[in-house]
Amino acid sequence: MAYDFVVVGGGIVGVATAWQLQQRYPNKRTLLIEKEPALAQHQTGHNSGVIHAGVYYPPGSLKADFCKRGAAATKAFCEQEGIPYKQCGKLIVATTEAELARMHDLYQRCLLNEIECECWDAQQLASAEPNVRGLGAIYVKATSVVDYAQVTEKMAGRFVAAGGHLVLNTQVTKLHEDHDGVLIDTQSQGESHRYHAEFLVVCAGLMADRMAKLQGLATSFQIIPYRGEYYQLAEKHRELVSHLIYPVPDPDLPFLGVHVTRMVDGGLTVGPNAVQGWKREGYATYNFSWRDTLDMLRFRGFWRVTAANLRTGIKEWWNAHYKPGYLKQVRKYCPSIQLDDLHPYPAGIRAQAVLNSGELVGDFLFVRSARSLHVCNAPSPAATSAMPIAEHICQTISTPPSD
Repeated sequence: MAYDFVVVGGGIVGVATAWQLQQRYPNKRTLLIEKEPALAQHQTGHNSGVIHAGVYYPPGSLKADFCKRGAAATKAFCEQEGIPYKQCGKLIVATTEAELARMHDLYQRCLLNEIECECWDAQQLASAEPNVRGLGAIYVKATSVVDYAQVTEKMAGRFVAAGGHLVLNTQVTKLHEDHDGVLIDTQSQGESHRYHAEFLVVCAGLMADRMAKLQGLATSFQIIPYRGEYYQLAEKHRELVSHLIYPVPDPDLPFLGVHVTRMVDGGLTVGPNAVQGWKREGYATYNFSWRDTLDMLRFRGFWRVTAANLRTGIKEWWNAHYKPGYLKQVRKYCPSIQLDDLHPYPAGIRAQAVLNSGELVGDFLFVRSARSLHVCNAPSPAATSAMPIAEHICQTISTPPSD
């Protein structure tokens, strides 16, 4: 079974890439392979659904560029397909003098990234959100929410309608590259299949490092899973806030912190935290994988990043197991929320690439060979940025297969 392009990974980045390849090269054969029985089963389907505006990312970075362009492209796609989304806007709330100073620095970054925003004082914040307490806030009008799994399904529909091929329940077991392309061995419901790609694109998320190693590519990173736990607020709080409410991030910490998110269905969630995961695809209450854990323990970058963030890691672990500690993070800007308002909600896993040095890879990361390209680091805001990432991949494939 020979194809011009094979894309591995049925999350939003993989589906967007397959769709754009099929659009650019309608006379070529493109195949999308996904190991799960349905699309968007991992990071794409386990996140807060925010269409980010690009506030936090360094000017000139891929994240800053892709996120801003991706937000506009995502909303345009939703309007074309009739997918509901809500542009509710975001408030990044400062609750201390130290946070207020960092908030003003973040506002300057917004201006550098050419993001439409306003800097509010405490009175303006109280007027807009009477249930939120703070000394000030950045108002980011463009931030929205959507169901990314639904977006992914619609993209896949366009891909197939354009002539693309999609196979589910298909696990890649071996990759071999030569000067003619890449041989892809798979298992599907007990049967073995082999595909040949003139060019291979891998968007494997939580398995990105393993797929690169499966092909024999040299890498200096490993995917470390960080579990993000959410709660859904009680029904009585559906009108608690009208915007997304975010804390001012600490620049010394790798994640944004617990925030209040309005969902497309009108409900409210709080989260996520950032707890060390011991299973890459572990979404249940208790999760453990010997293979995933041993891979981490053998990787020196894991020990270095853990040591560098030990105090924060212990605090996050404690709050994950001690519900009042989690609640305290929310109450600093939404004091009316009580312990019994926090109801169970599905968790997510962030696929974070960590270097051997222990440094967290901050930007999107791609690894290229003559006949393949692997997306090796694409956590948030990858869902927002999926279409520009796909465009970047298409442009990077400088020598497409001949007609």
